[in-house]
Amino acid sequence: MQASWNPLTDLQLLFQYHFMHNAFLAGTIVAVVAGAVGYYMVLRAQTFAGHALAHVGFAGAAGALLFGLSPVVGLLVVGIGAAVGMGMLGDRNGSGDAADGVAIAAVFTFAIGIGLLFLQLYPGQAENAYSILFGAVLGITDTDVETIAAAGIATLIALTVMARPLLFASLDPEVAMARGIPVRALSIGFLVLLAFAVAQSVQVVGILLIFALLVTPAATAQRLASRPPVAIALSIALALLFTWLGIAVAYFAPYSVVGFYVTTIAFLTYAVVVLLTSERVERAWQSRAHARSAAA
Repeated sequence: MQASWNPLTDLQLLFQYHFMHNAFLAGTIVAVVAGAVGYYMVLRAQTFAGHALAHVGFAGAAGALLFGLSPVVGLLVVGIGAAVGMGMLGDRNGSGDAADGVAIAAVFTFAIGIGLLFLQLYPGQAENAYSILFGAVLGITDTDVETIAAAGIATLIALTVMARPLLFASLDPEVAMARGIPVRALSIGFLVLLAFAVAQSVQVVGILLIFALLVTPAATAQRLASRPPVAIALSIALALLFTWLGIAVAYFAPYSVVGFYVTTIAFLTYAVVVLLTSERVERAWQSRAHARSAAA
């Protein structure tokens, strides 16, 4: 499809087919969830956990294909199980220490092995596995949109309920524990939310590219805003922008690789923000260090 460079005409062309309606609906849901959950993931320095859960989702999606189920269902089942396992085997304080890294790596490698077994047993075409890894947003059906919406709404409701104590536990887990906040339970609960975010995102950007929406918008927002409500809103807005632009460019471009366009736009935005704000962020960290030294 060739762009006319007339915004109104291009907008009409963009939405003239039903599959594009589904693509934008699914992309919007995924972006909102990824932007909100990603903020806490970056704040808690749990990007490795998100990376692991994305790859663990490969096992769930491959198993779902093997048994004739929706990939999202497999992602949810295996992802939740892996999240609980990581939380139970990790640090009791949920503070992201070395014990968490070992637990995440152990579950990660075990799940990858299971995923390879499922893929070997799957009698279908390799294109199905390709869509799991890299996404197929332009091929999303009405049923897929409903499944993604249900998972996204559940994730946002749960995140809203646990947002305040999760923020406290993320910033200072030891003080939060002293105040009676169940830090470890919150850590496990958040990993489950991450699993939901990965599961409902897989058909948009795929397992290997999910970080484009979970990490980059949140990391960019945290460099631009220090207040949590503002940073979360900005993270969601950036995730929406990256997703919408990626889908639109893929529709008009010769190669419809949505994941590539989403990740490219996200990376370039983050790189520009880092270059423009590096000095300001460094000064902010130095001010915090001086304040802590003075308090000690």
